[in-house]
Amino acid sequence: MKNDKPKTENVAAVLKVFAVLETLAENRSAALAEIAQSAMTSKSTTHRLLHTMMELGYVAQDEKSERYELTPRLFSLAAQTMKSQADILRVADKAMGRLSRATGESINLGIFDGREQRVVYIHQYDSSYSLSMNSTLGTRNPLHSTALGKALLAFRDDEEIEGRLAVMDMEVSAPNTVTDKAVLRQQLQAVRENGYAEEIEESEAGVRCIAAPVLNHVGKSIAAISIAFPLFRFDEARKEDYVALLKSATRNVSQALGYAN
Repeated sequence: MKNDKPKTENVAAVLKVFAVLETLAENRSAALAEIAQSAMTSKSTTHRLLHTMMELGYVAQDEKSERYELTPRLFSLAAQTMKSQADILRVADKAMGRLSRATGESINLGIFDGREQRVVYIHQYDSSYSLSMNSTLGTRNPLHSTALGKALLAFRDDEEIEGRLAVMDMEVSAPNTVTDKAVLRQQLQAVRENGYAEEIEESEAGVRCIAAPVLNHVGKSIAAISIAFPLFRFDEARKEDYVALLKSATRNVSQALGYAN
């Protein structure tokens, strides 16, 4: 029992550190009061945490505005953890560039989030149009409501899919978000059969996306690539062309990463 209190205090301290980091990541820069409020901790504690982070080189403070922001050192730390994804990024970048030039639309690369039933956006090409569906790198969206998430999920084994579905919160994000797990299972089966996923206003109103998986040497999804369209600009007559371009891109990336089928 003697060790319970220190352990609890240590956990609380770690939670406060990450609350500060996440606040800065979401807001780019923030004042002390804003960070303290978002992290739900006192100004004095927040100031002490920020001071330590500044000493370590992960946070900087603007001398004029006195606002705090993250430094590139934190990005460097994150990049080191992404080394296992380096080949995916390198190979996918070329394919995504070709898709971008062919369609003019937003192209996204996503992978499974390590903690929750979400997809993380790790690379993108912005649309060439002024009105576009661009996502912020690092954004984490639910698997069940995104074409990227469905493409990732469909190409895992049945046991893993059921395990993920069992703990999945079918939160509503847009007018057509699927909230019935039985319907989602049917969609995933269609994704397997067709080789691509699609969503129309399931993740965001006014947005339509198609996505296909990037597979490893055993045919397991390790990433997915999507094309995102404003709903009004999606040309139904070109749908087959879009799908063919997308599947060709992901097939080339998969083969470059060892997929042989």
